Amino acid sequence: MNLAVLIPTFRRNAGLERALNSVFAQELHPDEIIISDNSPEAGARDLVDAMRLGAPCPLVYVHASVPGVANARNAGFAATKAQRIAQLDDDESAAPDWLASLVAMSDQTGAAVVFGPVRAARGESTADAVAMAWADRLYARTPVLDDGLIDAPWGCGNSLIDRSACALPDPVFDLQTNDIGGEDDLLFADIARRGGRLAWAGDALVYEHVDPARLTRAALFRRSFAFGQGPSQTAADQKRWHGVAMWMAVGALQAAAFGPAACLMDAAGLGPSRLRAQLLDRASQGVGKLAWLNRFAPRLYGAALAKADQP
Repeated sequence: MNLAVLIPTFRRNAGLERALNSVFAQELHPDEIIISDNSPEAGARDLVDAMRLGAPCPLVYVHASVPGVANARNAGFAATKAQRIAQLDDDESAAPDWLASLVAMSDQTGAAVVFGPVRAARGESTADAVAMAWADRLYARTPVLDDGLIDAPWGCGNSLIDRSACALPDPVFDLQTNDIGGEDDLLFADIARRGGRLAWAGDALVYEHVDPARLTRAALFRRSFAFGQGPSQTAADQKRWHGVAMWMAVGALQAAAFGPAACLMDAAGLGPSRLRAQLLDRASQGVGKLAWLNRFAPRLYGAALAKADQP
């Protein structure tokens, strides 16, 4: 078993169906597709069963019944013996050459992890232009990078991990991140620290479909705040306390420099939408770098999400 695609899912059957269809349409088919259903009620089981007939490879359904983002990903990794595992989230869809591009870059570089770009696909929304621009900053990743080895990691959605090129921890994803996220930050930082190489494949494109509930000011602030916490939390996890102090200082500067202007300009409707979104995002991330303790982390996943999103 050489290549698997892992799709963790939580009560997003429409998104899961879209993600699966995009994997079915790949130029390079995986040996298997793992669907890790993190809803307690196993809500994706019937959909997966219905889609088996049209699948170009085996579909492996896993019920990770205890809600938590790390639980979902860990269950998927445990369910496959594949050397390479490509990860696609249930709110993403992949371009037809996505998987072939990731594998080609993995072959070319021997990297432990290969990342690709993500574009935000919002569909129809009544959100204002500032929210749309803010969402682009949070949910898209389209950096100007040359293909090949890179110095810093990106996120799990649209990544390929080669088990033969790195030693993975056990469990792969830290269980402490189940409710707050950041499980990928910790894993990739650990891989890089152990000497695992990271690479970028610019042609391995996926689209993230941002639903209206994630386009409110409150939701965007929570996401920015959580992203801001990431560097400080990673430094704390590695017990690099000088790093924590440095990131807190950066956060204080961001909050002071961007916070007042962001609030004033947004309340008064002043300035271009993209500038206002940039200021709001940077100020929110600055506050996150300062308030990095887990007790302040937004509960975006796991038990809190299950309770809030009960069917």
